[in-house]
Amino acid sequence: MDFQQGLITTIHDYSLALQDPVLLRQGLKAKPTTILIPCLMEEFRRPALRLIRSVLQELDGLHQLVIALAANSVEEVREAEQFFAEMPFPVHVQWTNAPAVKELLSGFSEQGLDLMGPPGKGWAVWQGLGVATRDAEVVALFDADIRTFTPAYPQRMLLPLLLPSSGVAYVKAFYSRLSLETHALQGRGTRLFVGPLLTALSQLLGPSPFLSYLQAFRYPLAGEFAFTRDLAVNLRIPCDWGLEIGLLSEVHRHVALSRVAQVDLGLFDHKHKSLGESPREGLQRMCSEILASVLRGLMEHQGTTIPAEQVATLEVLFRRVGEDRIRQFALDSAVNNLPYNRHGEELAVQQFSSLIRPGLQRFQNDPLAIQLPSWSRLLSCASRLQHDLAEAGLDRCGEMSMGGSLTEPTPRSELPSLV
Repeated sequence: MDFQQGLITTIHDYSLALQDPVLLRQGLKAKPTTILIPCLMEEFRRPALRLIRSVLQELDGLHQLVIALAANSVEEVREAEQFFAEMPFPVHVQWTNAPAVKELLSGFSEQGLDLMGPPGKGWAVWQGLGVATRDAEVVALFDADIRTFTPAYPQRMLLPLLLPSSGVAYVKAFYSRLSLETHALQGRGTRLFVGPLLTALSQLLGPSPFLSYLQAFRYPLAGEFAFTRDLAVNLRIPCDWGLEIGLLSEVHRHVALSRVAQVDLGLFDHKHKSLGESPREGLQRMCSEILASVLRGLMEHQGTTIPAEQVATLEVLFRRVGEDRIRQFALDSAVNNLPYNRHGEELAVQQFSSLIRPGLQRFQNDPLAIQLPSWSRLLSCASRLQHDLAEAGLDRCGEMSMGGSLTEPTPRSELPSLV
């Protein structure tokens, strides 16, 4: 609840006026807009997705809703289609792991392109963007597990891109992550890992344009973002838990800071991830992959690496900053009458600090990310790929009609068969 601006434009929630649906309808009419929701079939069993559906049903003028769905059978896909059958706009359920999709994408290996990214949000987002940007000028992405979804979410995310004079190309959400049940602070990945990590790196490395850019985002791990088509088709898509930081790095590469904005969505809650029993589980795995994404961004944008002799310094700085943040969060919670498990937070920071040394070593041994190529690159050698992918993602029988996945039409018989 402030009015401060910084390196990137911040759109606050002043809570003084109701949202203006007329302004949104005018924008949606002027610019075809698609909302993309990547999800697993399990989300259809939870109330969050039903809430999102009911809110979006009232969104007048949306061009299309794309559901990037990982499902185990045709029956599950048809269930998802039925779930969205009453929407007042077209809904495209992209079956991301359909046999036809796998067959289509595996055929590009001979072109030196690996499009069979590991299953997960990154691969789903990449496919969804390919489908959405066929004819949409603006694309917004929301997760399927948001329990606090309101009409303000799509409106506030989309308006900065729809207002004709804004010049904005990318919008990132920020919010207060609080548990609906306990009212306790959530978002430990952001609060106790990314925040302290960026501060510690800034103290270690000195002035850093890339780190300052990341620190300008109040919630850098927010999974809700929106962009123009021109930007979306030029982004490489990471395929691990570094997706959000990796996308911020890609935006930094392509867009001037004056064209980036962040939007306050207020109270926010969705599924919470456990800390995990090992560095390959839960938040520990997520933070390890985020660390690699930050280090890769420093390499790409500044040519900066962390020398081996400075690793211990980074560990000490991270632990100190993390402990300082815990004291701040404890006071913030106390004044707001929120429960706060200080001991649990201290243990989390200790666990996160133990990820830094092995994470740096793994990154030095293998600094390249698993990234899916941008759609602009793919369309330069396969102009119909977006349409072929959309057609394959709609295939419900294990068959598809190939329209030419490479530069020249490729007979189905010449594509490699599935293993």
